[in-house]
This record gives sequence, C-alpha cells and structure tokens, in this order.
Amino acid sequence: MSFARTTLLIFERYLKISLRNPAWLVIGLMQPVLYLALFGPLLSPLGRAGVSGFPSGNSYQFFVPGLLVQLGMFGSAFVGFGIIIDLRSGVLERLKVTAASPLSLLLGRVLRDVLVLLVQAVLLVLVGLAFGLRAPVAGVLISFAIVGVLAVSLSSLSYGVGLKLKNEDALGPALNLVAVPAMLLSGILLPLSLAPGWLNWVSRVMPFRYIIDSMREAFRGNYATTLMLEGAAVSVGLAVVCLVFASRAFQRA
Repeated sequence: MSFARTTLLIFERYLKISLRNPAWLVIGLMQPVLYLALFGPLLSPLGRAGVSGFPSGNSYQFFVPGLLVQLGMFGSAFVGFGIIIDLRSGVLERLKVTAASPLSLLLGRVLRDVLVLLVQAVLLVLVGLAFGLRAPVAGVLISFAIVGVLAVSLSSLSYGVGLKLKNEDALGPALNLVAVPAMLLSGILLPLSLAPGWLNWVSRVMPFRYIIDSMREAFRGNYATTLMLEGAAVSVGLAVVCLVFASRAFQRA
C-alpha cells in the first residue's frame, strides 16, 4: 500500500473518531471565546487611547491572532493523550504490523488535528467579527495557513512526548509546564511592548512570539514585512523539527 494511501486511511479513521464526539470541537473553542467575550472589551479603550502595540480603533486585530495561537496551544498540544491510549490498548502495535510507515501513522493523525484546528479557527474568527473584528480576507487566509502549520508542530510534538512518557499523569503536567509560560511570554493577551526590558528579552526565545507577530501583521494587511518573514520561517522550521522528533518516536515505539 502506498504511503499516501496509508496516510489517508489513518486520517479517515481518526477523523471518524472525532466526528463521533463533536462536543470536543465546541469544548476546545470555549476558552478562547470566553477570552474574546470577557477580556476583549477591556482592550478596546487601549486601542482608542493609542497604546503602543494596539491598532487604533480595533483592538481585536491584535487580540484575535493571539487567541488563534492559544487555540492551537491548548488544543493540538494535548492530542498526545490519544496516542498513549492507542499504545496501551495495542492499537498502535496492530497498525505497525500492517507494515505501514511510521511517518504515515503520524501524518494521518496530524492531518486530522490540522483540520479540527482550522475548523475551530474559522469559528473563532466568525465570533470575532460579531464582536467588531475587521481584517482583510487575504490576511485572515494567511493566518489560517500559519495556524495549520502550527497545528502540525504542536500535534507532532505532543504525539512524540506522549510516546516518550507513555503515561497520562506525566504528560499533562509536562505540557502545562511548557504551554503556560509560552502563552504568557508570547504576547497573546497584551503586547510585549508594555513589558519591562528583561521580560521582552526573555520572550524572544519563544517561537510563538514571532508566529503571533506575523499573524497580527497579516490581520493589519501588512504582508511584505520582516515580521511576516520571521513568522513564516519560525513556523516552518518548528514544524520540521517537531515532525522529525515525532517520527523518530513512532519508529522506536
């Protein structure tokens, strides 16, 4: 069986599992929507006041891109629990007996996670429009592409770490240990231009900062900028590193 055919079969299998329980699509969307509804209005006066980092008159151009990344960080980053269940129940072992490529076993799952995150991202942007978000269509589509690449990175990393730890009790704290500081140091809620110098410097080691900055540029209609180039390079580089790490973990599992 060809690599592409195997990947498609794995994708279809796990997509059907997700469709049997669509509540997870809504549950994963609840946190960013609550931030949008309860925290977003607090930022509007900052935009009108001309605070550095906020687009004048529409703070949602700043806030929604950050929420899209947050959606990926607390959605795609926690899919590793599923691979631990498959490993413990013998599903992964039975799939490997079929001589399927470990990379196809990984990519099939990752493509499902990308699709789920993109559906959630579209719904979040539609809710943002109801709150007053205004952004060019091209910029939104570019951001969706970046979100898709981010899903590849985070879901691959989660699967790889899940196969290394093989325990849900260890995986949850490990992911939170990385996700929470990454969220706080990436400027999701507030612009890092407001941070003291040392905190701004520390945040530069976080790849999500560059990804969020590039998405905010896209939402403002600025495409040919250094921030866009940096964000694209970081997102693709992160995806490659995470895919290599996860594929090796699948080979050794």
